Amino acid sequence: MLKDIQTGGLRGDLLQVIEPKKTFADVILPEKTRRLLADTLIQIEKHRLIFDTWGLGERHTTGTGLVFNFTGPPGTGKTICAEAVANLLVKRLLSVRYSELESCWAGETSKNLVTVFREAQQQDMVLFFDEADSIASRRFTTTNLGYERQANQGVNILLKELEYHTGVVIFATNLWTNFDPAFQRRVRTHIVFELPGAREREMIWQAQLHPTKTPLADDVDFHALAECYEMSGGDIKNAVLKAAHMAAAESGLDYQKRIGQRHFEEAVRQVIEAKRIMAQHPMVEDFDAEHGVELNTRVQELQQDTDALRGQIQALRAELAAFTINRSNVTKQKGDDDGNTQH
Repeated sequence: MLKDIQTGGLRGDLLQVIEPKKTFADVILPEKTRRLLADTLIQIEKHRLIFDTWGLGERHTTGTGLVFNFTGPPGTGKTICAEAVANLLVKRLLSVRYSELESCWAGETSKNLVTVFREAQQQDMVLFFDEADSIASRRFTTTNLGYERQANQGVNILLKELEYHTGVVIFATNLWTNFDPAFQRRVRTHIVFELPGAREREMIWQAQLHPTKTPLADDVDFHALAECYEMSGGDIKNAVLKAAHMAAAESGLDYQKRIGQRHFEEAVRQVIEAKRIMAQHPMVEDFDAEHGVELNTRVQELQQDTDALRGQIQALRAELAAFTINRSNVTKQKGDDDGNTQH
């Protein structure tokens, strides 16, 4: 079944089976997040004990799956941790990028959601929905338009699949406050991936480099970089790569080149500036709670406009129908009058 989907015109980066290589040693997290992840792993480890040995599975036949939501800003380690969970369980990871997959499966989203869950169950894979904010958003209260019905149907199918799925499902989201309440009830644990503190940032800076091969200048101070710049792990990775490119592009013999503090600082400025520009772009969303409220307000306003337009369309249709009937009567009357004249 999965092969049918993958050969149906979808790009491989939207739906892929991953043989996990990342472990929890590959990600540096704040202590609070690490504790929540440890609790998640205990839930997975003791699942069989609770539902099989202790008999709770006989009392609760649905809703026994392990559903987790990894939520937080981009670049904070959600995807790596999903892969690390699969690695720890010695299972493959079925990764689905739902935000783009939805548009690719226009009109067939619900059917293919069922297929993905079935495949994960049959192949005993960890199911990972990346960029999943839209998949479990609040359902529309009115379903007069096609996209409203389709969106609601997608959420309903998701809720049903989660209720009967017995495996591990992980969602990665940027904003979970706008989730459908019924979806939130099916999530076993929400794990917030916060931006790293200064201590974690220093460790992340160091972890991005090879311990013996990466040439560093004597003035490199990762502690200063960590203290001065609040960045996610993903942003730090981008800054390290930019700094390396800057140093490599300078004139001189390659074996004499070193990555210095100035390279790292300039790379950080470029990363920050790029994010600032993107944040001003109308197509880029800032997924904080305040923005969620703003989006909800805009949806309600659009809904009101839609209702008003729907009323106008119905009035125009009624007017057109009356005009058509009236015109037909006039034409019929004229025909009758012409017939009487001829007689």
